[in-house]
Amino acid sequence: MTGGRTVRVARRHAGLRMARGGVAAAVRALDEGAREIGGACPPGELSVALLSDRGLALLHGRFLGDPSATDVITFPGDRAHGTAGEICVSVDAAARRAGRSGRRLSAELALYIAHGWLHLAGFDDKAPAKRRAMRLAEGRALRALGRRGALPRFKLA
Repeated sequence: MTGGRTVRVARRHAGLRMARGGVAAAVRALDEGAREIGGACPPGELSVALLSDRGLALLHGRFLGDPSATDVITFPGDRAHGTAGEICVSVDAAARRAGRSGRRLSAELALYIAHGWLHLAGFDDKAPAKRRAMRLAEGRALRALGRRGALPRFKLA
C-alpha cells in the first residue's frame, strides 16, 4: 500500500532482478509529485507488470490488435472497482534503449513506468504537440523521482 494506493508488481521477466518495494516507492513518489509533474494518476489500485518483449507483444496483439513488440502499454482501470489501471513494460526494450543511449537500465525502466503513469494521468503521445507535452512531463516525473530518492534499481542477470 502506498499512500492509500495498493501497488501490485508482477516481475515476469526471468532475468530481471530488482529491489523489493522499489517500484511501489517510485509510484508513491510520482503520486506525491503529481502537482509538480502536472497531472495525477487516478486513485485506486495500480498494477505494474515487468515483461519480456514476447510477453508484451502477446498483450499488444491480444488487446490492441498489433502483435509487434513495443515498450509500454497502459490499460485504464475502473474507478467503480477501485482500480487506477495497469502499466505493462518491456524490460527487453528498456535494456536495448539503455544500451543505445548510454543510460542505465534502472533509469530507462523508471522512465517507462513514469510514461505509463502519465498515460493513466491523461497524457497522450499520438500527436506531435501532445508528444512534446508528454516528454516535458516525463522529465518532471524523473526529476520528482530523483528528488525523492525513489529511482528503483533494476539489473539483468
